[in-house]
Amino acid sequence: MKIDSHQHFWKYNPVRDSWIDDTMKVIRKDFMPEDLLPVLKENKIDGCVAVQADQSEEETDFLLNLSDKNSFIEGVVGWVDLKSSTIDERLEHYSKFSKFKGVRHIVQAESNNFQLREDFQKGIGALKKYGLTYDILISKNQLSDTIKMVDKFPDQPFVLDHIAKPEISNGIEKEWKDAIRLLAQNENVYCKVSGMVTETKGYKWDKSEFIPFLEEVTQSFGSDRIMFGSDWPVCLVAATYAEVLDVIKSFYTDEDLDKVMSKNAIDFYRL
Repeated sequence: MKIDSHQHFWKYNPVRDSWIDDTMKVIRKDFMPEDLLPVLKENKIDGCVAVQADQSEEETDFLLNLSDKNSFIEGVVGWVDLKSSTIDERLEHYSKFSKFKGVRHIVQAESNNFQLREDFQKGIGALKKYGLTYDILISKNQLSDTIKMVDKFPDQPFVLDHIAKPEISNGIEKEWKDAIRLLAQNENVYCKVSGMVTETKGYKWDKSEFIPFLEEVTQSFGSDRIMFGSDWPVCLVAATYAEVLDVIKSFYTDEDLDKVMSKNAIDFYRL
């Protein structure tokens, strides 16, 4: 079963979705399962993991409802307020849904040290009890805080989204590389090779630009902890789904592709 481990759905709302700026006009519209399914079929992808794009329980309910009606949505990474004093109650509620696999918080929009907050870390510490994963969405300058946070939870399954969003067009920076290597020493942390096409200058790129980054994360995490994510529909501002997929398929061997496109996501999210 070929899995896209990272994509989104939404009914476009200009206020809620104000992060979609003028450079991203192409995605200022609804993107629903009926839009994605033919794309997955065309690219021979069997299923996907729907990831939250809005920080509300309404978003989580929306994605779970879609997953109930569309069997190809194999899992949902939703949002709950990890800082809440009722975090156990909320996680217990959502863990009753078989397709609820994990939680994500949009840390890239938070100030530095957010991941080190006591209330946030208490929420992270509650996930393991319910068998839930945590998707790490950060910018590259937040990697040092991520490393400190992850060190405190050696038994919690984590996955780094979008390889921590380095500026692809500038080439590899030593600070990002060193932090990735340090983070990857934690064997409970996986990495999604996703979101790279939109980290390019003016959304213009050549496939060769991604190779050093793919080499670095694969050498650091190993092919057993890397998973493919399209980041559809966000990717559409810079590439077609097929182009995003081709970046990954042309880099990995067939043996590694079986892990990156299938086994690793299935194991991590318990699909």
